Amino acid sequence: MSEVQDLMSSLPDDKIDMIAATSVLQQQAGDIRQNKPNWSSYMQSLMISQEDFACVSSLDKDKKSQAQYLRENPGQCAKTFLNLLSHVSKDQTIQYILVMIDDLLREDRTRVQIFHDYANKRKESVWAPFLNLLNRQDGFIVNMASRVVGKLACWGQELMPKSDLHFYLQWLKDQLTVANNEYIQSVGRCLQMMLRVDEYRFAFVTVDGISTLISILSSRVNFQVQYQLVFCLWVLTFNPLLAEKMNKFNVIPILADILSDSAKEKVTRIILAVFRNMIEKPEDSQVAKEHCIAMVQCKVMKQLQILEQRRFDDEDIAADLEFLIEKLQNSVHDLSSFDEYATEIKSARLEWSPVHKSAKFWRENAQRLNEKNYELLRILVHLLETSKDPLVLSVASYDIGEYVRHYPRGKHVIEQLGGKQLVMQLLAHEDPNVRYEALLAVQKLMVHNWEYLGKQLEKENEGKAPQTGATLSGKA
Repeated sequence: MSEVQDLMSSLPDDKIDMIAATSVLQQQAGDIRQNKPNWSSYMQSLMISQEDFACVSSLDKDKKSQAQYLRENPGQCAKTFLNLLSHVSKDQTIQYILVMIDDLLREDRTRVQIFHDYANKRKESVWAPFLNLLNRQDGFIVNMASRVVGKLACWGQELMPKSDLHFYLQWLKDQLTVANNEYIQSVGRCLQMMLRVDEYRFAFVTVDGISTLISILSSRVNFQVQYQLVFCLWVLTFNPLLAEKMNKFNVIPILADILSDSAKEKVTRIILAVFRNMIEKPEDSQVAKEHCIAMVQCKVMKQLQILEQRRFDDEDIAADLEFLIEKLQNSVHDLSSFDEYATEIKSARLEWSPVHKSAKFWRENAQRLNEKNYELLRILVHLLETSKDPLVLSVASYDIGEYVRHYPRGKHVIEQLGGKQLVMQLLAHEDPNVRYEALLAVQKLMVHNWEYLGKQLEKENEGKAPQTGATLSGKA
């Protein structure tokens, strides 16, 4: 088990919040326990064998008898449960069997090995019987089966095979996006378990899991779901590489918004823990610095100072607040205007901060927008194409105009990136501020072009330049 998994497993249950007794799944499980199947009738109708009847009857007694039978007949227990799942079709009975299995595993995590050992001995898949149940129509069966799969995947000595893992994580991700899913807390708890295992984290990324978490967190969800999904981000950031890449998914702006709005201490605590990991875990100090700047840009420092005035009984919150405030204050001292600008662009939350309107900034830094294969320019062009926010479109148009004005080859670069066409399309935008900034940007593009053409006058015939200029001004 990795150091991170040791850390996670040592956390008390109230910190992990893995079991919420009020969840829909747990409420229904309580009702299902009260309706014990008539195992004798199953045996008499030859639906189950005498052997399986003896086993399930022994397991369906008091805890002491159950534990003794499990110790003495572990292989038979696994065999019987898997036989019952494959031979019984009635929803109510399948529900009861799954609750029995889940209760057994919850009482003693090491019991997952009973299922693994039996499947390995038979050279069969321990996963298939449970993964097949994910295709059932009954919501309880589907989500209780998912819960058992999560425990088998996380509490045993064997990792889930890649194909089964991909299927399961894709299923969990899809369930998060189901409208009004009453079992969303159960789905969240399965992910909380799975992502505590480092080997499963990259598989989650490959099914576009982080983007899905962020998308749901950016919509209106209740605080319990917020907590669970931010917890998932937290455990992901224990992997240094994922901690480095996390803000490429716009994590910091989204969590900054939730932090400023949330009144729940558990949500505050877990967001601060994510922020701390995003600074502490990356091995590249430049990335950690960029994350600090991004937090400053998203007004996290102000929120930290407000939180600092409150009294928290939780020592983790106090420690994380102290750590974050120190790191963010240090980053502010080291912050250059270009660092600030780059962080704002990467956050995709553009506003009229002073750096945009500074002629000195553009004279000194226009050429730096070419760095890393035009990374910042590509983001600006992408925002012109995808953003619906008039403020973002206005600022992006202005910046492109200033880049062209201050960098001699700027027009050519913007054309190559597809920016010129997008700016010209904004001339017809419904918002007057967007139209105005787009017009200014187009004029800068045209003036630059005219100056370039003017230098070619001696090489070209006299009538061509004015004609082109008239055409261009006509477009403008």
